[in-house]
Amino acid sequence: MSKSAGGWPAIGRTAQELLKANAPLRGTRALLRMNQDDGFDCPGCAWPEPKHASRFEFCENGAKAIAAEATTRSIGADFFAKYTVAELLSHDDYWLEQQGRLAEPMRYDGAQDRYVPITWEAAFAMVGDHLRQMDHPDRGVFYTSGRTSNEAAFLYQLFARHVGTNNLPDCSNMCHESSGESMGESVGVGKGTVTIDDFYECDLVLVIGQNPGTNHPRMLAALQAVRERGATIVAINPLRETGLVQFIHPQQVGAMLTNFASPIASHYYQPVIGGDMALITGVMKALCAAEELQPGSVFDQDFIHQHTEGLDTVLAQVASSEWSSIEEESGLTQQAIEELAGLIAKSDKIIACWAMGLTQHRHAVPTLQQLINLMLMRGMVGKPGAGLCPVRGHSNVQGDRTMGIYEKPSDEFIDALEQQFAVPCPRKHGYDVVAAIEAMHANKVDVFMGMGGNFVQAPPDSAYTAKAMQNCGLTFHVSTKLNRSHLIHGREALILPCLGRSEIDQQTSGPQRVTVEDSMSMVHASEGRLKPISDNLRSEPAIVAGIAAATLNDSPIPWLELAGDYRQIRQHISAVIPGFENFEERLNTPGGFYLPGGARERAWRTSSGKAQFVAHDFPRLALPEGQLRLMTMRSHDQYNTTVYSKHDRYRGIHGERMVIFMNPYDMAARNLSSEQRVRVVSIHTDGERSVDGFRPVPYNIPRGCAAAYFPEANPLVS
Repeated sequence: MSKSAGGWPAIGRTAQELLKANAPLRGTRALLRMNQDDGFDCPGCAWPEPKHASRFEFCENGAKAIAAEATTRSIGADFFAKYTVAELLSHDDYWLEQQGRLAEPMRYDGAQDRYVPITWEAAFAMVGDHLRQMDHPDRGVFYTSGRTSNEAAFLYQLFARHVGTNNLPDCSNMCHESSGESMGESVGVGKGTVTIDDFYECDLVLVIGQNPGTNHPRMLAALQAVRERGATIVAINPLRETGLVQFIHPQQVGAMLTNFASPIASHYYQPVIGGDMALITGVMKALCAAEELQPGSVFDQDFIHQHTEGLDTVLAQVASSEWSSIEEESGLTQQAIEELAGLIAKSDKIIACWAMGLTQHRHAVPTLQQLINLMLMRGMVGKPGAGLCPVRGHSNVQGDRTMGIYEKPSDEFIDALEQQFAVPCPRKHGYDVVAAIEAMHANKVDVFMGMGGNFVQAPPDSAYTAKAMQNCGLTFHVSTKLNRSHLIHGREALILPCLGRSEIDQQTSGPQRVTVEDSMSMVHASEGRLKPISDNLRSEPAIVAGIAAATLNDSPIPWLELAGDYRQIRQHISAVIPGFENFEERLNTPGGFYLPGGARERAWRTSSGKAQFVAHDFPRLALPEGQLRLMTMRSHDQYNTTVYSKHDRYRGIHGERMVIFMNPYDMAARNLSSEQRVRVVSIHTDGERSVDGFRPVPYNIPRGCAAAYFPEANPLVS
């Protein structure tokens, strides 16, 4: 395990990626324009830029994403003539990623088991034919990844609803869906209630179930500033993660020259996997005891009285929770939990940050609502320097949902859409990711469209998802790089290559810019600066418009005209979506503009008009003797399903991914060594699942717990 995140290894790794991509000059030019007002937004994570960004406002993993996009390697007809699909399937995901950018549209030829070239016009006509032949609009599924811009997402959801379906699953279903559900009920909005400025005046930051060093590296600079001000950072995570321990800022010359590492977490708590809710309940129990001793010393009574309801039910639930159960289920002692409660009690401005370590459990919504209960008790929502901060992964996953990429649209949104475009839109809820997979598996889907992403690899239960995809009549994907979803396909298939965000988007009205929304509801522009890798690429809005024009012959919507000038798309967004009034003018503000969130202003968009305390008991997750709890995670050289290398520098792994991290005592109890290869078996109500060939690695993780990479461990998850 590395001692610190960032530093010279991060600089070296960035250079390696640019060289590996054959793009040292092209990639460096792109990096210097990334996250600048006159450049483009990082296609990686959704962490916001500071108001006064440096020219080097990027991180190691953002650089990897740009190197992958700016590569001079491209694959087209010659590449696909060389390999059958069966041969491509024999290669791993890393190899597929390394082949380069997709350069021209391709169609699957079943007789040859190869992809062959197709013109854009023929591809659009093929999609249109399949969609028109469906006997019901709900036999089409339109998936979106978080890399899609606001303009493309808005056009895409409009197209799907014009076809007649709300089958709009997206990657939010697999990451922060539980954040939206829990926050929506508790505080009336599914987005964070803080901005980047709040981090510069808070007293305490709780970083729970999150590994910023790998998944949101630019967040480390904000956390470093928090610590340097003398504020407290508490890390709560089963694994001891390098990025939560200390950090060498690559943009600070002094730190780089002296190799000085700034401490990040002042306190580090390692609950067992799934033990977060028991831990939070224990903290609340300790705070209740302090409040009883000195009323008004811990609870923000004025806030609770004016802005909330339901506290008594939560207090009763907490009081009924025994310390013995809290200790057993959290994996932490009462003393440790009371220490954490003391830090929270004495802090006046608290930010709670979380990611998929909290959101991806069967009990994710209760866990998050218990965290929100804790923050409401202390009056830490809608207060400068304090609030709730779900840290989104992909660069525009939050913006896509704002644009209407949602299988359960509100009546208000549909009313606005129909009024603006004078076309009927469905109101019946559609498929999310799980429902879409089940429908495809049951032969209820004819056409699957993927707007980015790698749908076959992203969900759990890989074999089930693959079989579902193969049941479709047509599957097609708008993509920049080759991935496994192109190779596990329906009876017919298309690959439609699109521009990357770093590339110039030239349309009939001139060069275009797109917009994105970050984790903290800031909307800003992104304008590509690199020459496209191929003349045969099209932008995401142009691809959606081309398909729509070929499908909806009598549509009153001027699809191609909209794709020719994204300002027109933004005019429609202004008319349909609250908060985007005067979109084009406000977009010219340096750094973009903020979308009001309600809860930040203590305007509670709940049924009662107040923030809701919601009571839950924590789950009892005791396992039979000999079993372990498994979590899946990314390596440091990985972004979602994209694998940049088989190394994980921060965890000390080199050249492999088939590893399972274990507590050394658990390894010894099973007579395991790091030289062995083992079978990992998971036990579900629907039977056992297994994967072979994993190497045990000793690691700082609680006893009874283990961790492995996804998607390699996906087959274990139901």
